[in-house]
Amino acid sequence: MKAADEKNPFADPGLPPHEPRIQDLDERAAKRSERTVALLFTLSMLATVGFIVSFVTIPVDQSVYIFMLGHVSALNFALGMTLGVALFAIGAGAVHWARTLMSDHEIADERHPIEASPEVKAKVMDDFRQGAKESVLGRRKLIRNTMFGALALFPLSGVVLLRDLGPLPGTKLRETAWSKGKLLVNMNTNEPLRPSDIIVGSLTFAQPEGLDPHEHGFMTEIAKAALMLVRIQPDDIKDKQALEWSHEGILAYSKICTHVGCPISLYEQQTHHALCPCHQSTFDLSDGAKVIFGPAGHALPQLRIGVNDEGYLEALGDFDEPVGPAFWERG
Repeated sequence: MKAADEKNPFADPGLPPHEPRIQDLDERAAKRSERTVALLFTLSMLATVGFIVSFVTIPVDQSVYIFMLGHVSALNFALGMTLGVALFAIGAGAVHWARTLMSDHEIADERHPIEASPEVKAKVMDDFRQGAKESVLGRRKLIRNTMFGALALFPLSGVVLLRDLGPLPGTKLRETAWSKGKLLVNMNTNEPLRPSDIIVGSLTFAQPEGLDPHEHGFMTEIAKAALMLVRIQPDDIKDKQALEWSHEGILAYSKICTHVGCPISLYEQQTHHALCPCHQSTFDLSDGAKVIFGPAGHALPQLRIGVNDEGYLEALGDFDEPVGPAFWERG
């Protein structure tokens, strides 16, 4: 311990007296700690095996009821629990090992510059140049080129493993549940829509016929196929294609905002503007749903519609471009 003086006004309190642990005095206590650490590491191994078994055996669509959580994915719950236990057991075992069995004598070391001395720097550079010379990479071009090739190709192994993340998307991002002849069904009543159901100034939400909310994959499909219908006097429709793709002034646009995919639900009938409530992107539905304000970068895709022999509104095809936020420059 150093006393305070003029140069160092604060006294060094020093280290407290060392107190031995029970494991330092009793070998049986040390053995118990050793078994505890081994048990934790064994638990981690079992949890890792459980993680692998869960990944292989539990179906993706299986659910399980967990108290306080409700119904959750059995696979996600099993993977999260086993991985969490595996990591926690390793950490707890390492901490218990360090606190009870490793040396606990405190060692103080004076601070010193971490920069190497000029002599050490010079020696390191000399050793590097000598090593480069002895490697004969300059003369053995075959070895050099094949080594670079091996190092460049090796990371591809990790890229290939990414293939196991799931099935390839194919054209799913470019296609929706809409197709020629699909009826426009009211989202609220689940009934097919007639032109008379859409009045001027109203906003109606629709979906393709055949989508069942209780079926697996419904949310994925409706996230791409959700539709909003608005009726405008044909003389007020500015965009020529929008008018051609409408029916008696009924326009069908994607309900999914092209900014970050929020559902559009606000409509101002005097201006024919639709507003996204998330970030206030505004679209002019009378002018091809072009963006007139906000961060959205693209107009809302329009669905070409008509009327079938029974007088119901139907789609005449799919959207002509991907819906929602831009990806890969709109596909």
